[in-house]
Amino acid sequence: MKVIVAQKLLQANEEIAGENRHLLARHGVLTLNLISAPGAGKTTLLEKTIAALKEEMAIGVIEGDIYTTKDAERIASQQVEVVQINTHGACHLDAQMTQEALNALSLAQLDLLFIENVGNLVCPAEFDLGENYKVALLSITEGSDKPAKYPLVFHEAQAVILNKIDLLHHMDFDLETMLEQVKKIKEDLIVFPLSAKTSEGMGAWLQWLKSLVPKKKKLFATAW
Repeated sequence: MKVIVAQKLLQANEEIAGENRHLLARHGVLTLNLISAPGAGKTTLLEKTIAALKEEMAIGVIEGDIYTTKDAERIASQQVEVVQINTHGACHLDAQMTQEALNALSLAQLDLLFIENVGNLVCPAEFDLGENYKVALLSITEGSDKPAKYPLVFHEAQAVILNKIDLLHHMDFDLETMLEQVKKIKEDLIVFPLSAKTSEGMGAWLQWLKSLVPKKKKLFATAW
């Protein structure tokens, strides 16, 4: 019975995720779901990314957190639109939570939307929110074995950010092993080694985002 209930919940989530995807496509909003363990640097990455791109495109953020609003407050200081979701114990965002947040955003005004998921490498990978891309974020401080230990998130992702590379020479991290693990899981996965703190390597990540937004707008124009 428990398995059946779980399947029903996932099916219901997929249906709402489809509605979210339709809504976002109708407004031409490129949406990325950022997934990582706690402390990997998602919020710092968002701060640096928004600062670099906000003069070129309109950016919104949905912040997922179990209880606090601290990350949302940091992002709001960048003068972009932010909606906070507090899950009150749940270890991931789901499509229903995301839909409520989307309804609170000015989607017609946005070009790019980031969803900062709850810090967790397991549960968030299983739930489609209606996003265009999942981006897995791993930091040097977590160790090079994470892709092998948590393959689902890397399988579901379209890109991986390897953050805190400024610490590479200070940690016991095997970059080659990590890259091999990622490619075994998904051969065409894009990997961006960078440091959100020092901005080293940020250029490739920013250029990738810039290349996606016009493509999404073009698809939007032809689809609607």
